[in-house]
Amino acid sequence: MTVRFAILGAGRIGQVHAKAVTATPGATLVAIADPMAEAAQSVADRYGCDIRTIDDIAASSDVDAVLICTPTNTHADLIEQFAKVGKAMFCEKPVDLSLKRVQDCLATVAAEDATLMVGFNRRFDPDFMAVKAAINAGRVGDVEMITITSRDPGAPPVEYIKVSGGIFRDMTIHDFDMARWLLGEEVETIMAQASVLTDPKIGEAGDFDSVNVMLRTASGKQAIITNSRRATYGYDQRIEVLGSGGMVSARNMAEANIELANGDGFGTPPLLNFFMTRYVAAYENEIAAFVASVADGAPTPTTGQDGLMALALADAAVLSVKEGRAVKLSEITG
Repeated sequence: MTVRFAILGAGRIGQVHAKAVTATPGATLVAIADPMAEAAQSVADRYGCDIRTIDDIAASSDVDAVLICTPTNTHADLIEQFAKVGKAMFCEKPVDLSLKRVQDCLATVAAEDATLMVGFNRRFDPDFMAVKAAINAGRVGDVEMITITSRDPGAPPVEYIKVSGGIFRDMTIHDFDMARWLLGEEVETIMAQASVLTDPKIGEAGDFDSVNVMLRTASGKQAIITNSRRATYGYDQRIEVLGSGGMVSARNMAEANIELANGDGFGTPPLLNFFMTRYVAAYENEIAAFVASVADGAPTPTTGQDGLMALALADAAVLSVKEGRAVKLSEITG
């Protein structure tokens, strides 16, 4: 079966997914939709697909699945629209910034028996997948503690920050998903600290740029997440998992995997400096996994429930910072 795709949104991430779809065996790109005619035309010219409206795509018999790469405030409405017409859906995180809206949206997906995969691309990074495989194979024993480091080279524009939902819902949400995935059980308690250390304008916009979060499960497993909107040395993405029988870690990705030694000492190339470059293989693997799920009628590797739980953790972190205390996840989820 060839899965026939349409992409909603021709921005940066839409273009990344267009490239991934056209490079994936068993997938073909049929159409692109975007209110910006120039952006849509660029994708259409590059990949040989049609330009259609979102409503036209919903009514198209030659489209099996859609990739939702539009602004966050449109995600839930689009998921409901396409669930009701029987299209499989891949949606970039988050489904919405409101937990209640996400719950209502997922209820519609369930009622329509629709397929929905939420885009947590880091699960599909080859190195992080190898960490998970080592855990699953029992090579580190029982997982006890996880340390996740995620630091961006620089902050996004302040205008974006104002509508992003804040650092916990925009940036840390990826790390919340990774923590759940690697811990292998749900988080019970969240304690977060947040500051403005890199740019006062971020604070003026009502957000933070430097955060640390501690997560604890009911059995006592722990995960520590550290985020910063500024890392002068590049895109810093590391994971370390300590278990009862050992440790496994994933290191940063540099422009080349070499070490140079001379009279000036030892040195390595710079780190990859942009998330779309750092995670290019992850995006490709993610789309390939979605194609396989749709073609086989199998469950998707990430789900709407994963999106819901990551957002709930983000909401708990916001409350923890606001009230200066540890927060039970049950306070958020009910």
